[in-house]
Amino acid sequence: MKEHELMPSAGAAKSRKRVGRGDASGHGSYSGRGLKGQKARAGGRVRPGFEGGQNPLIKKLPQKRGFVNPFRVEYDAVNVAELNHFEAGSVVTPELLVSAKILKSTAKPVKILADGEVDRALTVRANAFSTEAKAKIEAAGGKVEEI
Repeated sequence: MKEHELMPSAGAAKSRKRVGRGDASGHGSYSGRGLKGQKARAGGRVRPGFEGGQNPLIKKLPQKRGFVNPFRVEYDAVNVAELNHFEAGSVVTPELLVSAKILKSTAKPVKILADGEVDRALTVRANAFSTEAKAKIEAAGGKVEEI
């Protein structure tokens, strides 16, 4: 086989549609554009989202405003009351919180918040603490360690 003998397989090469070349072609007179109207005219297209003069949906929606901090740190919050699941004297770490099913994963940093009371002395290791949570843990005889 030589290079000039190569042919595409049957049905692979389609000839392009030649519109406006007479009625006998099947694409004559209106050239596949139908009858009259905006889409039949030259350059007759509407921009995306155009609703025929009706106030479009995009104008009814509130605009995005303000500033979003790209460096914002999102914490997994754990309340002080949930620390009562552990025995007195134990060291509470994010890994231990996951194994106790208080947290789903250690992907986010952990912050201890002050909702509820803690009634046992624990050593709590977390990424952040609220001042009230720190005070409650230390009042119960525990220790606070930031990771």
